[in-house]
Amino acid sequence: MSAWKAAGITYLQYTNICARSLRNSLKDDVRAIALRREQNNVRFAKWENGVQREQVRNVLYFCCKY
Repeated sequence: MSAWKAAGITYLQYTNICARSLRNSLKDDVRAIALRREQNNVRFAKWENGVQREQVRNVLYFCCKY
């Protein structure tokens, strides 16, 4: 049985834990670049009759932390 199954977590949770551990082990200059990949930008826009009218908001959020 896989270690992540035995621990009672999903594969996605397991890979997120591994990625976070790897990023934390990097040197400071490289870590800053890697941490930027953890951020996501989301834009919401109103659409009317198949045309984008206005941008509602631009949200910056970070991926889930376990």
